[in-house]
Amino acid sequence: MNITLDEIQNFIAVVDTGSITAAAQQLEQTVSAASRSLARLEQKLKTTLLRRTTRRLELTDEGEAFLERARDIVAAVENAEEQMAARRGRPAGRLRIDAASPFMLHVVVPLIAGYRERFPDVELELHSSEGYIDLLERRTDVALRIGRLKDSTLHARPIGTSQVRCLASPAYLARHGRPRKVSDLRKHALLGFTEPESLNEWPLLDEGGERVRIKPTIGSSSGETLRQLALEGNGIVCLSDFMTRGDREAGTLVPVLSKHIAELRQPINAVYYRNTAISARIASFVTYLAEAIGEHGFDR
Repeated sequence: MNITLDEIQNFIAVVDTGSITAAAQQLEQTVSAASRSLARLEQKLKTTLLRRTTRRLELTDEGEAFLERARDIVAAVENAEEQMAARRGRPAGRLRIDAASPFMLHVVVPLIAGYRERFPDVELELHSSEGYIDLLERRTDVALRIGRLKDSTLHARPIGTSQVRCLASPAYLARHGRPRKVSDLRKHALLGFTEPESLNEWPLLDEGGERVRIKPTIGSSSGETLRQLALEGNGIVCLSDFMTRGDREAGTLVPVLSKHIAELRQPINAVYYRNTAISARIASFVTYLAEAIGEHGFDR
């Protein structure tokens, strides 16, 4: 039969990305090569793994069964590579990391050079997802999540916290005035999230002592978009310190209503599947990130 590892990885990529074209892009090969690889695999197995419709690819029952074994095979090869690297005394292999775009841009990316210098044998893949993802489906080793965790099937390692505060640009405040009390927000343009709506509950207490939930004048699903809107003077925003430390230090965003802020620290966790032993490469990255965050912080 002589099935190759490349054929197995190609099949998994087609399933995970949803198309042969996307799989080819992920694997950095031509679409025709990815298509031929899938055809060879089905020919060797003497079965159809995927049904091709006009809109999408669907796994057959045989494909479902083979996918589970295929993932086990790839994981076993990666573990073997890692064990050999461990014999040399350093982590190695591919590490797939997922985080929301703002955390990836403002926290992870600036630390990559230092991590690569310390662990040159780890091959990094960085992916950004604004919402929670299925780690297995997206072939993700570790996800960095901000806020309270809900999924009990995941193991979580805390790597830090980040304060949330209200901010605006000096240009916006010069045009519209600085709010002095929480009720003044009604007179201002407010920048908030389209989803999840829970992020529009700001760490401010109204006259009745209740947490303020704002109705955005301008909404976005992306915290980074809201940050840019605030920098351009479009309104008042409430964001986590990890996104805005540089802006606050430069004076391009300044705190508002500081006396009325009820401290809110968002937990930051690295998560991975509870039934998977943490690998050396995951441990090396998470430990490096936690140490860096602990050393530098976000609150300055």
